[in-house]
Amino acid sequence: MRMSMIAAALLAAQLGTAALPARAEAQNPLSVHVLDLQTGQPSPGIQVDLERRGDGGEWQPLGSGTTDAQGRIRALVPAKALDQWRTGDYRVVFRTGDFYARKHQPSFFPEIPVVFRVDSAQQHYHVPLLLSPYGFSTYRGN
Repeated sequence: MRMSMIAAALLAAQLGTAALPARAEAQNPLSVHVLDLQTGQPSPGIQVDLERRGDGGEWQPLGSGTTDAQGRIRALVPAKALDQWRTGDYRVVFRTGDFYARKHQPSFFPEIPVVFRVDSAQQHYHVPLLLSPYGFSTYRGN
């Protein structure tokens, strides 16, 4: 057990990421990552909102966060909403307009909503966003 903690710390150091408590990250079912394709760098400071589609089709807010220096939010579902995480449709909204405004750079997309389906509440879901001022791409990560 101690050896795997050391190996994880070494790997985190090599990747340039701060080691998070494994339990906090493992218990959270959703993470996101934003990379700026124009610069090849992470995109820190982007607000990301999480919503779940209700029974009537309306979007209900669950939480929000801001990408860190590595462009990540490792635990997007707030602790108070973990009991609400279940199968269904979810949406993460990346507030990219403010990010580009701070850089004094025009952008076509003021926000990028990504709708996805949770088929198993026991799995971890990762939503990466590859971003440029006039385009984006996303996929289901791991």
